Amino acid sequence: MQTATKHWDTYQNEAVTEYTIENDHGVTLSILSWGATLHKLTVPTDKGDKNLVLSYHKMADYLANPFYVCMGIGRTAGRITRGTFDLDGQTVHVDANEGQNTLHGGPHGFNTVNWAGNLDTTDPNKARIILTHTFKGADDSYPGDLTAKMIYTLDNHDRVTLTFEGNTTALTLFNPTLHVYFNVGDDQLISGQTLQINSQEHLDLDGEKLPTGKMVANAGTPYDFADGQNLGRAIRGLQDIPEKGFDDVYHVTPGADDTIAKLSDPQSGRAVTIKSQRNALVVFTANSFTSDMKLATGAGQPYMGVALEAQTLPDSQNFPEFGDVKLAPGETKQYEITYDLTY
Repeated sequence: MQTATKHWDTYQNEAVTEYTIENDHGVTLSILSWGATLHKLTVPTDKGDKNLVLSYHKMADYLANPFYVCMGIGRTAGRITRGTFDLDGQTVHVDANEGQNTLHGGPHGFNTVNWAGNLDTTDPNKARIILTHTFKGADDSYPGDLTAKMIYTLDNHDRVTLTFEGNTTALTLFNPTLHVYFNVGDDQLISGQTLQINSQEHLDLDGEKLPTGKMVANAGTPYDFADGQNLGRAIRGLQDIPEKGFDDVYHVTPGADDTIAKLSDPQSGRAVTIKSQRNALVVFTANSFTSDMKLATGAGQPYMGVALEAQTLPDSQNFPEFGDVKLAPGETKQYEITYDLTY
């Protein structure tokens, strides 16, 4: 295992650090301190290294668009209706950042801060990038001060494990994720790639993309990825809806090894298998990417990547049947997402 730390950029007068791990097979993981952002996940090919995730050249570009490209998300992934929920008999209101609703932790979420980081190289078969930040209730409007960790591990099995850890000074919510966008093929678009999801249903969402509390069956529709489906064909099946693609929350059932989804490219043979013990996967096919986005692979365009965000079903504090994301003082809560690479 090889590791490196370097100054990557300066944003808002703060130094943005890039932490890099390379395993014995030439797989490289690069994380930026700002937003705990997954900047690069490269695998070796006969034409050089291939980055499997979307990225930017500058920190300002990561934050200049509303799509959270490969950034850490918290305290809560997804939308909270009207930024309001009940917590231990008290009505809590957190700051809104999408109309009247709170999206992805609100205006002061995980993606908006520069995390403190360090590299752990004590194990010869894996290395870890440990990022830590304390989110003050006075700053992000959630109850309590949350000390959060995002720990990225790369091992010699070509596996990236992301561990989220939270501690709080008061009862609060903790449903973090990574807003990672994959493109595992060599084409600019994901239309040739195959997505499989361990799911029979997805959330019914209203016009503001808020859960209604109901589920919609996937079978017999473009939303059905249970047996794997070509993404281009699935997207073509949604051209009569406003999004013209996917921006949906799948209710998933983890397999025996916690697998919930697999994205693969038949042409190159590359794939990423996603493992999680939580019950949801958000799928967003970058439908609204625009040409003014200056991504490392070129100008933004719809369908140039697919976001696959493992989490607990969103707005669960308003729909308790979706899951429990409460975090109590004195409790340490951990969640893991694993990305198994094939190349």
